[in-house]
Amino acid sequence: QVQLVESLGGSVQSGGSLRLSCAASGSIFSFNLMGWYRQAPGKQRELVATITRGGNTNYTDSLKGRFTISRDNAKNTVYLQMNSLKPEDTAVYYCKAASIGGVSWGQGTQVTVSS
Repeated sequence: QVQLVESLGGSVQSGGSLRLSCAASGSIFSFNLMGWYRQAPGKQRELVATITRGGNTNYTDSLKGRFTISRDNAKNTVYLQMNSLKPEDTAVYYCKAASIGGVSWGQGTQVTVSS
């Protein structure tokens, strides 16, 4: 099974930026879809953004314009650039990869935004 390893998140002040990365143990080109999800304390895990093998992206409406998902097939890595962060963006962020063979999740990384 493919392993996904997220970079360390971090703590930033409101308005700051962070970039998360998700490195796969194998070729990400084998995945039909990769994405980022997040789970805030006491809430369900929610979609942040997805990107297809062909590079088509999809975002949760409330995050459009602030978050950008991208992928580097040569590095087997998917990125999430987060700008203009708000305290409500505080959550554990998870990377997900989906293929015909199944779904893999990363271990999650904490992002904390202070006001």
